[in-house]
Amino acid sequence: MYKYLIFVSLLFLAGCLSTSQQGYINIDSDTLDNMLKNKDFILVNVHIPYEGEIEGTDYNIPYNDIEQLTATLPKDAKIVLYCRSGSMSAQAAKALVERGYTNIYNLERGMIEWKATGRELVFKR
Repeated sequence: MYKYLIFVSLLFLAGCLSTSQQGYINIDSDTLDNMLKNKDFILVNVHIPYEGEIEGTDYNIPYNDIEQLTATLPKDAKIVLYCRSGSMSAQAAKALVERGYTNIYNLERGMIEWKATGRELVFKR
């Protein structure tokens, strides 16, 4: 746990993570890839229409229907949202923060950056 906190702190200092004014944390593909190695969060694809997903995705929920999560997850749940470009997931992140969620992450450039950095998407539909 301490190693993870030190890692996240260093990412903040390096500028790889940033807390937006909306109250969620923007991350990049490298950060998400590292987080997936010791997954302790819920990964949600909010892109519509479905265009694939990152391996390890827990839910596929349309960004404009994100309140589906609020019925089942506690307000302090660690949630990482992503979409194709980061736009829909930013909207979903903002909606969750407005509903009182406090541990929200957004894959800032989405699946586009994920694929551009040589990572694969899976298709489960």
